[in-house]
Amino acid sequence: MAEVRWLGHATVVVDLDGRRVVTDPVLRRRIAHLRRDEAVGEPGDIDAILVSHLHYDHLDLPSLARIGIGTRIVVPRGGRRTLRGFPLVTEVLPGDRMRFGGLEVLAVDAVHDGRRRPVGPRVQAVGYVLEGTQRIYFAGDTDLFDGMGDLGPLDVALIPVWGWGPSVGAGHLDPDRAAEAVALLRPRVAIPIHWGTYRVIGAKHAADPTPAEAFAAATSRIAPDVDVRILPVGGALEL
Repeated sequence: MAEVRWLGHATVVVDLDGRRVVTDPVLRRRIAHLRRDEAVGEPGDIDAILVSHLHYDHLDLPSLARIGIGTRIVVPRGGRRTLRGFPLVTEVLPGDRMRFGGLEVLAVDAVHDGRRRPVGPRVQAVGYVLEGTQRIYFAGDTDLFDGMGDLGPLDVALIPVWGWGPSVGAGHLDPDRAAEAVALLRPRVAIPIHWGTYRVIGAKHAADPTPAEAFAAATSRIAPDVDVRILPVGGALEL
């Protein structure tokens, strides 16, 4: 049995083949200029943390420490220096593979400026494909890229469909482009992530379902065989 549980933004807990990993864990109510309206539960005991890039809303040092200083952390190559004090850090480039028990993790391409601003290292963003009895793709932050369709076949695609502001910039997917990505990936199930969690201070409530609903509608038009599941924060799907 496998389960994915969305904790908001790009944070997803994946239980697969007896291992538990979490993606881009950001668990705090406040991150820099962003606020979270809904509290989030703990991800539980974790075998590995998969970090897609070094932006503050994807790599949050206090959230990593909250999970456990001694937890294995996987980051794009060049990210280790940002994680001083964390002893178990593995750097990866697209094409690299890691194994956690019976679960294999493949680092894959992503098109996104993943550096740690304002003066942090310039590193390449990545996504990950978890491979076991099922194949689950976590895109991180990315735009469409050549070879995206080669990542399939997939059981689940965890696809970013928005962000935290009134628009998304380069290196992101909006609902329509996320649907295009799903048409290339051909997963059995698509779960929209990276929406409805954080907001800029002073902005309206973050939990606007419009991006996820627009993604579901666009996917139904261009990839009708894909089952889109919109999860609430803290919601889980058994596979």
